[in-house]
Amino acid sequence: MQFGYSDTCLDHDTGDRHPESPDRLRAIRRGLQKRHGVEYVEATPASRSAVTAVHGEEYVDELEAFCADGGGNWDADTVACEGTWDAALTSAGLAQWAAVEALNGADSRSTPFALGRPPGHHAVANDAMGFCFFNNVAVAAQTALADGLADSVAIFDWDVHHGNGTQDIFYDREDVFYASIHEDGLFPGTGDLDETGEGAGEGTTLNAPLGAGAGDADFLHVVDEAIAPALDAFDPDLLLISAGFDAHRHDPISRMRVSSEGYALLTDRVRDIAGGLDAGLGFVLEGGYGLDTLSEGIGMVHETFDGRQPVDCEEEPDDATVELVETLRSTFL
Repeated sequence: MQFGYSDTCLDHDTGDRHPESPDRLRAIRRGLQKRHGVEYVEATPASRSAVTAVHGEEYVDELEAFCADGGGNWDADTVACEGTWDAALTSAGLAQWAAVEALNGADSRSTPFALGRPPGHHAVANDAMGFCFFNNVAVAAQTALADGLADSVAIFDWDVHHGNGTQDIFYDREDVFYASIHEDGLFPGTGDLDETGEGAGEGTTLNAPLGAGAGDADFLHVVDEAIAPALDAFDPDLLLISAGFDAHRHDPISRMRVSSEGYALLTDRVRDIAGGLDAGLGFVLEGGYGLDTLSEGIGMVHETFDGRQPVDCEEEPDDATVELVETLRSTFL
């Protein structure tokens, strides 16, 4: 794979005990050293105009001033420092790079994966939250649409937390489809089944809130039986994956049971979906707070594109997941 990366993202210093630390990127780089076929690309930071295409001008000005003044606690969970401003622009720029590369035909072993931080999917139009300042995947999607590179974009968010910011930004839009699998009731408490979009965007938001303990079979069942056919009906030009790895069974801040092999299987599924749609495919890093499991998960994504065949899941989805998928299918298909 091609991995978008910049040392600038290490300058976002959240303190010694914060789970979203520069060590996340260091662990990813160490893990990828053990694998062949890895290519790193440094992208241009996002411009202010690209950011304000999805975020309010007043909020962006406030964040810039906050960082210039040394930063601090934006809220109880979201910490900034002076270096956060440049890191956030760089992280958004890496997501833009992934989208453009995908639309320019980068696939197979050249599939792009943006390794930026801070993450983005909780950032709403006018506020930072949940470790996120700029909504990287939203910036990337809007760039692709505004620059005429795509007429429609789909975002599949497999982070354990619901991407409330991404959903909110595109909730009334007909040109962006947002799908999320997440742990029900976990931060930020959004992403219910009945959140399906509004106005022109009605039917372009699909949420699959799974109960704690859901694992590979549950995630794959949702993808195969609900998300894949919904994406087929939407027919996007670009599929972006908000790739968090905190649904891993050993991640310290969730209760889900996805295995490392499960991430390989999810990768295989989305590759097939994008191929069937003739859509570009790009990945954008979100969460994942166990350093070993984060590194291993991204390694599995890379190895899947490098030719490794994932091992099939022999488990069956939980009855609650099957029922949830039946509801989704009745709504979207």
